[in-house]
Amino acid sequence: MTVQIKTPHPEAGGIVVRAIPFAFDENINPVWNPEKPEWSHMANGASLTMPYLEPFLIKTVREALKKASNKQLKDDVHGFMAQEGNHFQNHRRYNEILKSHYPDLADVEDEMTAEYKKFQKRSLRWRLAYTAGFETMTMGITEWLIEDRRSLFKDADPSVASLILWHMVEETEHKNVAYDLYQDLYGGYWARTWGLIYGAWHVAWSSRKGYRRMLKRDGLWNKFSSRMRLYKMVAQFFIKASPAMLRSLVPGYHPSKVNDPNWVFRWTKAYADLPENIIPLLDTGDPDIPAQFSG
Repeated sequence: MTVQIKTPHPEAGGIVVRAIPFAFDENINPVWNPEKPEWSHMANGASLTMPYLEPFLIKTVREALKKASNKQLKDDVHGFMAQEGNHFQNHRRYNEILKSHYPDLADVEDEMTAEYKKFQKRSLRWRLAYTAGFETMTMGITEWLIEDRRSLFKDADPSVASLILWHMVEETEHKNVAYDLYQDLYGGYWARTWGLIYGAWHVAWSSRKGYRRMLKRDGLWNKFSSRMRLYKMVAQFFIKASPAMLRSLVPGYHPSKVNDPNWVFRWTKAYADLPENIIPLLDTGDPDIPAQFSG
């Protein structure tokens, strides 16, 4: 098993890079929260986007890095790239298992490959605005997932729940980077606002393509009760994540002004105390889902 990196990457500044090799049982149930199949597939659809979205983000900030002058910002960009690289590699391993159950997800992946290849031809300013916009959306998603972790992850498969929440913890740690890089190179309100709107919409739509196919294959897409549960989850997402996106539109906004959920700090403390070579699996059997690991 790969040894976890618990100290900052040599070029990562204060951003800790954790090379966590999550292990997924080949026979894992794609409905990893048995009580919430629609939510399970919403998260699966988001996971499907990560090996296409996050390499795009990495390529964008790597190109922008050449134009940045602030040393601390450049160090933080290296940390951002390292964390995002670890994220999509773990999601890719999980996605391969999803595709063994739902082979037609490969078509969705082909569409995302083509779309991000097209995006790569856009201007650096456009791509960096998209990156900063998406990273703003993740702040709202993190707040939602942590605040509602009891209902979303209770008795769920710990490997998937732990993957998702680890990802969100690290999104919090590098929340300033894309915004600061965009401001350093370009600044301006409207392009960043457009990046937020378009980036959030595009990733949500790409995720929908994936979860729609999985729900269809499971025979749930055309069931009224399932569709109502799905709409409820989608509404919950917008209600919970929208405040983070709306406050980013206020003049004078900066991600550093937003208080992170206390659970994030508890997670990082628990992880720091974990022995080497242990994959951090959360105790989803506890109703509170505390930031402690079951081994």
